[in-house]
Amino acid sequence: MPRVTFGASRIRETSPERVGRGNARSAARVHPSFSDIPGPLEKQVKNNSTAGRAKPSARALAARQTVDGRKVATAASGNEWDLDPAGVSDDYAEAVRRQLALLGEDPDREGLLKTPVRVANAMAWLTRGYHTCVEDVVGDALFAEEHRNMVMVRDIELYSLCEHHLLPFFGKAHVAYIPNGKIVGLSKLPRIVEVFARRLQVQERLTEEIAGAIERVLKPAGVGVVIEAYHLCMMMRGVEKQNSKTITSALRGAFRDDSKTRSEFLYLAHGHNGG
Repeated sequence: MPRVTFGASRIRETSPERVGRGNARSAARVHPSFSDIPGPLEKQVKNNSTAGRAKPSARALAARQTVDGRKVATAASGNEWDLDPAGVSDDYAEAVRRQLALLGEDPDREGLLKTPVRVANAMAWLTRGYHTCVEDVVGDALFAEEHRNMVMVRDIELYSLCEHHLLPFFGKAHVAYIPNGKIVGLSKLPRIVEVFARRLQVQERLTEEIAGAIERVLKPAGVGVVIEAYHLCMMMRGVEKQNSKTITSALRGAFRDDSKTRSEFLYLAHGHNGG
């Protein structure tokens, strides 16, 4: 659960509202089987009218509605995004099918028939940050306020993909800024993290991009970002170190130039457990 800190005092906040993956199940849809399709994998989705249906057909990812700058949609079936044909890249799905064959698997066996579609949809979801920008995410949630002390949102969960091996890394981000006449809606800080985390990344660049985006949009007196993450490329392959945590930081303005401000930020970020 993200925690919010104002200066040296902390209050708990419920997790930011999550957008785009509601629990309601939409009307059942019939998905095509790809086992009888020769050659390149192609979608066989009928262009049915939405008349009389509980919900319209899901649209391609790039065309889906925008909420706070994020492309979101309720999944078309009880499988949620797993088998939703909207947004599936035929080329990507065919590439996955080819990968399965190169691994020595039979792409036409029952357990793998729909795997190319599932993987294409999963990657569309995991890299949706490419279709968002910070300015759209923040929107008009900037407010004139004379608060001049540190504002921090701690323990923001993040999930990203290492661009070197396409394996996940995950952890928490601690984000703080010192207002300079403007504050931002608290939920916008986790959303900014999401914009950059949902791309192919390295943790070092991710940390800098979050700090730079907050500095650009808010023009605060200072920005501090710390990310603590575990990398599966180090855990399930290679050196296989299960307890190694990577910590990166990015400091701008007062957080970089003033030692007391920097020390307070780092103490609040990970100097204690928060009690």
